[in-house]
Amino acid sequence: MTLLTSMIDVPDSAADRGPLRRQAAAVREMGSTFVATVLEAAERQLHRAPRTAALIAAWPRDVAADALAMRFNAALHAVARGDTLPALAALYRDRAGDFDRVIGEALAVADDVIVEWMRDPPQTNEVGRTAAIMAALMVARAHHDMPCELRELGASAGLNLNLDRYAYDLGGRAVGLAGSPVRVAPEWRGPPPAVRPVEIVSARGVDLRPLDVTDAAACARLMAFIWADQHARADRLAAALAIARARPPQVDAGDIALWLPEQLAAPQPQGRCRIIVHSMALQYLDPARRHTVEAAFRAAGATATATRPLARVAFEWTPARDAVHLSLTVWPDGITHHLATCHAYGAWIDWHGPTD
Repeated sequence: MTLLTSMIDVPDSAADRGPLRRQAAAVREMGSTFVATVLEAAERQLHRAPRTAALIAAWPRDVAADALAMRFNAALHAVARGDTLPALAALYRDRAGDFDRVIGEALAVADDVIVEWMRDPPQTNEVGRTAAIMAALMVARAHHDMPCELRELGASAGLNLNLDRYAYDLGGRAVGLAGSPVRVAPEWRGPPPAVRPVEIVSARGVDLRPLDVTDAAACARLMAFIWADQHARADRLAAALAIARARPPQVDAGDIALWLPEQLAAPQPQGRCRIIVHSMALQYLDPARRHTVEAAFRAAGATATATRPLARVAFEWTPARDAVHLSLTVWPDGITHHLATCHAYGAWIDWHGPTD
């Protein structure tokens, strides 16, 4: 479908771009021309929304680490999904039209709504990342052949805590619950992983503001963070929400830096591996809280044993934010394994981990 937009002469220098246009370039490389076009038009029309413009200009932290452009994109998508602005809803439905005119008008009307939306951290809860996490759990099972206790940092609505209820195609290997309405099949690069049984005996997570899967507004918020032209992701999220309503995840409201040490200090039965998972979560922590998290891992790792082992699965940006790495650290040996380089939402996985 052809995208039509106003012809505006905008400097091409990266230094002249604001956070929306910088993110647009990354989004276009990730295959979403529509969202990229929306962000570009929005930056040109941002003067129509003075409160939003001021919020972005005065943002006190790193705009990339805080995913500021994605907060904005989700806010505008939520307005379009609300159907209160017919022209914006039509633009999102047809993915064609006068982007500058329609988005400029929407920004003028929805300025207050967008500002309030952007104050809270993103709530993507991207189910596509569970393929990478499941692959890492299989490697952890190879290190410690026992059931696991799963704990997740930054769990949002807890959808990824239900990963054993989903079906996967990992490089041609069928894994997970056959016939599940949620099927995760990333583009797999490299040899397929070695398949091992994954048995989760308990699952629990934490989030500053957990989303209730039975609350319509919370579900709408999650749907708004799906890029508007990625219908397969939206369908998969809807199916995961349906599973979560039937099998509610356990997600505590709390601070990662306080919750994690408590979980790591809790009694651990012999013959169970405690596995802490985090995906795109630690970037939102300030340096002091990040230090607390790392110290908690080191302390718990120092007391781990072969019969009460600890593992850490991380799906996070590199410090330079130039790649997303899937890593696994296992204790008591404390060795970190770089298992894969991944698409930020799990659309592809370049596997470097063990194979058959």
